[in-house]
Amino acid sequence: MVGVKRVVDYAVKVRVNKDNTGVDIANVKFSMNPFCEIAVEEGLRLKEKGAIKELIVVSCGPDKAAETLRQALAMGADRAIHLKTNMRTDQEVQPLAVAKLLQKMVEKESPSIVLLGKQAIDDDSNQTGAMLAGLLGWPQAGSASKVEIKDESTAIVAREVDAGIQEVKISLPAVITADLRLNEPRYATLPNLMKAKKKKMEVIEASSLGVDMEPRLQVIKVVAPPQRAGGKVVADVDELIDKLKNEAKVL
Repeated sequence: MVGVKRVVDYAVKVRVNKDNTGVDIANVKFSMNPFCEIAVEEGLRLKEKGAIKELIVVSCGPDKAAETLRQALAMGADRAIHLKTNMRTDQEVQPLAVAKLLQKMVEKESPSIVLLGKQAIDDDSNQTGAMLAGLLGWPQAGSASKVEIKDESTAIVAREVDAGIQEVKISLPAVITADLRLNEPRYATLPNLMKAKKKKMEVIEASSLGVDMEPRLQVIKVVAPPQRAGGKVVADVDELIDKLKNEAKVL
């Protein structure tokens, strides 16, 4: 099972709305969270190796989250589950609620592995994977840069940590979160996008699952970062050193 999230596209220059309560999401391009896309690709590769038999993608969000699920289906996922909600997914649907919803889906589908992106690029929480593992009582390997399924009960995961690469052995079932260097996701071709329309997508109202989705955190204010000052042109190295010493005071 792979969890995917619909986010503002990484190439969009986001702007804060007029009342400083969040990012303006009206009329901007959305796409699958890049880390989730990597997680989908890893699931597909595990399936191609015969390590898993079926790949299910799950997403929580409004009607248009179905488009993100269709992309995952076009990449090669077998079926999708859309947990429908009108709550704002970058602020109101928070990691604990997502983890609890995914827990319900794990109980429903009984997967051997749950793959997630290590974080979403809208809220950068990096919490859902750990919370889900805690709720399930499963082992977790976060920030994975390599995943190898040894047998039905064991996986070897290379994790990116500050000191380098840490290799861990975990028992299955487990939660694994994908880092940037795990793989390069494939493109969803037009023929596969057409085929994806025929694949099964189950729609479930998130509110019907008995999960408390009330936000635990309140966004007080969102402000844009200060604009960078313009650069200065210097005539020679001596002038550069002088400005670094006396104006920037970094030497």
